[in-house]
Amino acid sequence: MGTAAFGASLFRPRTAAAAFEPWVNKLLSAAEKQIGETLLYDPAYVRLDYPGGDVPRDRGVCTDVIVRAYRDGLGIDLQKLVHEDMKRNFTAYPRDWGLAGPDRNIDHRRVPNLQAFFRRQGAELPATNGQDDYQPGDVVSQKLPGNQAHIGLLSSRVGSDGATPMMIHNIGAGARIEDRLFEFEITGRYRFAGD
Repeated sequence: MGTAAFGASLFRPRTAAAAFEPWVNKLLSAAEKQIGETLLYDPAYVRLDYPGGDVPRDRGVCTDVIVRAYRDGLGIDLQKLVHEDMKRNFTAYPRDWGLAGPDRNIDHRRVPNLQAFFRRQGAELPATNGQDDYQPGDVVSQKLPGNQAHIGLLSSRVGSDGATPMMIHNIGAGARIEDRLFEFEITGRYRFAGD
C-alpha cells in the first residue's frame, strides 16, 4: 500500500520538485516512505535505545512521523537533539508532565517539546491562515478537539482545491497524507533544515 492508495486525483504537485532545496526533497521522501509502513497509532511509553531509538516501525504517534523523516531523510536525530537541549535548558520546555528532568525515551515524542525545540533553534515562522505562506517541508502543529496537540509535515502535494498543501501525519490510523492543514487550529509553523 503506497501513496496511490489515497487517490491519485489529490496528489498534484504544488511546484516542481526541483524548485525545493535538496533537504526538503529528502525530508519529504523519507516522510512519504512511512505511508503503508506505519499502520497504527500507538502512544505507549517504550524504553528506547539512545541515540537513534525508535518504536517498531509499524506503529507510532504524530511526532514519530517527524522524528523518522528527519532521521531517515537528513540524518538528524531529534531524539538526541531534544534530549541534549532539555538537559541543558530544562526550564525552557513545557512542564506538562510533572517530570523533574528530561526523559530520552519520550521527550522527543511530545508535540510541545518539539515546538519548544524548533522555536529555540530559530525555526519558528508565523502561523497564518494564508495557504501560500505554507511550504513543503514546513512542520505544522495543530490543536485537535479536546485540546490535544498534533503535528505533521507539509507535502509538496496539494489537496482537492489545487492549492492547499497536504499533511503527512499520523492522526490516529497510521502515517497518511491528507488534506487537513486548515481543519484544526494551527498553533505553530517551523522550517528546520538542521543547521
